[in-house]
Amino acid sequence: MTERWQQHDGRPVVALGGATELAVPVPVSESVPPLDLPELAELRALAQQAAPLLRMRTACDVPLGRGRLPVPVLTLGSDDPRAPLALFVGGVHGLERIGTQVVIAYLRSLVMRLSWDDALHRLLEQARLVFMPVVNPGGMWLGTRANPQGIDLMRAAPVEAEERVSPLVGGHRLSPRLPWYRGPAGGPAPAESTALCELIEQELAERPFAIAVDCHSGFGLADRLWFPWACSRAPIEHLPEVHAFGEILDHSLLHHRYVLEPQSRQYLTHGDLWDHLYRRACATAPGRPFLPLTLEMGSWLWVKKNPLQLFSRRGLFNPGLPHREQRVLRRHVHGLDFVARAASSWQRWAPLGEARETHRQRALRRWF
Repeated sequence: MTERWQQHDGRPVVALGGATELAVPVPVSESVPPLDLPELAELRALAQQAAPLLRMRTACDVPLGRGRLPVPVLTLGSDDPRAPLALFVGGVHGLERIGTQVVIAYLRSLVMRLSWDDALHRLLEQARLVFMPVVNPGGMWLGTRANPQGIDLMRAAPVEAEERVSPLVGGHRLSPRLPWYRGPAGGPAPAESTALCELIEQELAERPFAIAVDCHSGFGLADRLWFPWACSRAPIEHLPEVHAFGEILDHSLLHHRYVLEPQSRQYLTHGDLWDHLYRRACATAPGRPFLPLTLEMGSWLWVKKNPLQLFSRRGLFNPGLPHREQRVLRRHVHGLDFVARAASSWQRWAPLGEARETHRQRALRRWF
């Protein structure tokens, strides 16, 4: 099946071919040998250790040279399609391994708590946790931001910015040899993007509430939590829920270092994948909140502390030294656990009725 970005009723969608189960967007012969990454091996070990509570499957296979790499999905918690959802994503940019490591570290902490933590089991009875820690295994194997075809998955969705974007950084179609390449206009959707889109659309089908955190690194000196839009400076439909989430974050996760803000406060881009997914969610279920957040870990701070990392491509996006990596993992494991708890208890803090308008006005004053 060839996947293509298409237009439907004026809204960008991914052609799914009517599939009801996650399909393999790029069929790969069984004779093609699988490749491996340490992160993939660790995920398999965790799935084996926590079976049958933790379930693992392959969303798609990514061909790479004479081999192939899987894009794994792991699920934990309630199978009720109406249970609230927390989705944790990493590795969209292969060069930013710390994003994948943060998601895996959080998943590992959950697995280790399964044997003794009654509170965790109660959370898993009422909420569903989904993990896609290695969205771009080919880029991770090659040590590149883009996938093996040179396409930046965060610039490849069929979304055009409403205002002028910065050259190159905002997305372009000049050449896959340049960073931030969007892919050819009208070309097939990247297999990795298709797998994530299918996962989101299936998981959101009946959810009353969903929140996603996509872990990246490489911007600024602070850890930022961005919410849509990247294509527009306009406020999103679920701005009241985002503001209410920010309040419980500030009041409950004491001494956190996250800066919650719309991505448009920093820069605009074409083709943002979460803009596309959020737009689709609002079109299909406008009354059900979906809060896609991008965790942008401030890697400039790591470079500031160790300027020698400037001479390493990976050093620009990862902590480098072991003690710094451990500090980053500790901090963000707590952050992701807060997100899971917020999702499971969303009815206690998400605003309703007149409270939504109150939060909307406060959010407009804060961010717009």
